[in-house]
Amino acid sequence: MLRYVAYSIAPGSLALSRSVLDRAADRRRDEEWLDKAWAAPDTQVAVVAGDKLQVTAERTALRLVSPSEAPDGVRVLLGIDRESGAGQTADGRAVFAVLVDTEPDESYAGLRELGAVLNDREAGMAVHVVGLSNWHGIHTHCANCGEHTVVIDAGHVRQCPACGLSHFPRSDPAIIVLVTDDQDRALLGRNEAWPEGRYSTLAGFVEPGESLEAAVRREVLEETGVVVGAEVEYAGSQPWPLPSSLMLGFYAKAVSTDIEVDADEIAEARWFTREDLRALVDAGTMALPGNISISRRLIEGWYGEELSGSW
Repeated sequence: MLRYVAYSIAPGSLALSRSVLDRAADRRRDEEWLDKAWAAPDTQVAVVAGDKLQVTAERTALRLVSPSEAPDGVRVLLGIDRESGAGQTADGRAVFAVLVDTEPDESYAGLRELGAVLNDREAGMAVHVVGLSNWHGIHTHCANCGEHTVVIDAGHVRQCPACGLSHFPRSDPAIIVLVTDDQDRALLGRNEAWPEGRYSTLAGFVEPGESLEAAVRREVLEETGVVVGAEVEYAGSQPWPLPSSLMLGFYAKAVSTDIEVDADEIAEARWFTREDLRALVDAGTMALPGNISISRRLIEGWYGEELSGSW
């Protein structure tokens, strides 16, 4: 049973779920329109190397250049800024990215640094293009015949010239869940690779043929031995293109409380009251996930207000 939330994530608080740009998917195969848009003097271009984007000197915004200033690389249409009131096309100002095959220097930054400081428009652009950049980087050859693929559809498809198979960008669904018990305590875990005092919600990838609710129950049971009942409540989603995840957030109610960690991924798991959590965070002995993570927002949704301190 999938229900909607008793707790909730604050609207607009998911930093990497913000987007205002029209992706203009209908223009990706229109070569005449793409050429005209690229030639327009007000068109903006982001420069991307791997999973990092070129930024301004203040490191609070993307450095957007004109097409004439853009370096060579894979050209990607990010969309149309229809609210700009400008544009040499009838639609509005076009926005592209160029994926460059160079090592990023100090003029670049990643989503972990930028996610919370970019405005809605640029946050959506950044998540979009980083996901595409990561996909292009590891899908250069056809999975069917091994031939080198070519980029089509304004950077959103790679096609094999030998067998004709088209390859599309992927998003891997992963659940992330805050589990509570009948005392309204929250279940948080510490990954084996993390230092003492660092906790987060539980998460894992959805397996083939598995529903989201089933994935929630399986992951919680596998990692902590806690059984989740019928109450699995959807809370929101956030892309995490590092390299290709879509995080689907849930709240769930446990029907058991005994913990037995898997000792593989999870080194420790505990039930926390709100008072426990606040005291540990205020004392500096507990670190919560960063402000751009959906995990942080799930915890704050249960807690009832924003918390200080993060990784």
